[in-house]
Amino acid sequence: MKRDPAFDHGASIAIWRSCLRGNVVEGIRHGDVCEDVSGASRRRRTNLKAQRGVAAVEFAIVLPLLLLVIFSIVEFGVALYDKAMITNASREGARAGVVLRTPKPSKQDVTNVVLAYCQNYLITFGASNTPTVSVPSGVGGTFGTPLTVTVSYQYAGLGLGAMLSVFTGPIVMTATTIMNNE
Repeated sequence: MKRDPAFDHGASIAIWRSCLRGNVVEGIRHGDVCEDVSGASRRRRTNLKAQRGVAAVEFAIVLPLLLLVIFSIVEFGVALYDKAMITNASREGARAGVVLRTPKPSKQDVTNVVLAYCQNYLITFGASNTPTVSVPSGVGGTFGTPLTVTVSYQYAGLGLGAMLSVFTGPIVMTATTIMNNE
């Protein structure tokens, strides 16, 4: 394509820039280059008006998913914390049962240590879920005999745990500790 030698490209660019700024350019009739620019800007304004409210709709769509992810993370964190606490409670109960002292601790002493630990550290959200403590053997035994302490806890959760238990049944966490008597 050949360029027209009589056409001044510099002047054309200056006219476009001037039209974009909204200035009136001498020598341009109404309906020439500037009208195209104003038409494009009018379309741009119309598109912006059509886009109003789109962010609110997108937020309304994404918000439930975002909240579900956040609450799931919190729920999972609380469940892991409670699992760690019943593991520590079983360890504390076993330790209380195997330490050499006079008189030797009874099953009830070990159970009380575990329940006190759970009462102080478990996150229950007001639910009355008391852990079940099982001490089948080894309390007050001789040196080297094993003592087993098992703690079971039915996890209630915040809300997602309760909804999940509808499908899976109750969520029961169990921790067992075995230590040798001293």
